[in-house]
Amino acid sequence: MKIRNFACWLLGAWMAGSLFMIMVATQNFASVDRLLAAPAAAGPRIEQMGRTEARTFLRYQVSEQNRFYFETWEKIQLAMGVVLLAALWTNLPDRRIFVIVAAAMFTLLLLERFYLTPEIVRIGRLIDFVPQAVSSPERDTFWKFHNNYSAAELLKPELGFFL
Repeated sequence: MKIRNFACWLLGAWMAGSLFMIMVATQNFASVDRLLAAPAAAGPRIEQMGRTEARTFLRYQVSEQNRFYFETWEKIQLAMGVVLLAALWTNLPDRRIFVIVAAAMFTLLLLERFYLTPEIVRIGRLIDFVPQAVSSPERDTFWKFHNNYSAAELLKPELGFFL
């Protein structure tokens, strides 16, 4: 029973961390618009730089933060996933469905960590300073990868809730 409680705690931490990261990423970008709407002490610098340039530069900084946060969170998830799989594999031999579902979560994480995230980072850096109004094939590709990442990121907690 202790392994079951530990596995539940680990799943809860994994799901909470994923939901927290979704909030962090969206709020980081929203903070740029909040700052530009009420710049306070930064107002003169923003006006000197120009609102469009300031927004582009601040969004670049937020993008770099988010890249770091997501790469770090993925490393943490890798450790959590390995521990969860080991706990389920060695202590719940009659409940293989748990191992299969946890393995599916881990597989989604591997897809994110070693395929989607590197491409999102690479392409994201290519388009960081391309104006939002300008259409580009790189931006379209970026959003395809981003949407796939988002789908995987939303599917993991659903699988966790099933577990």
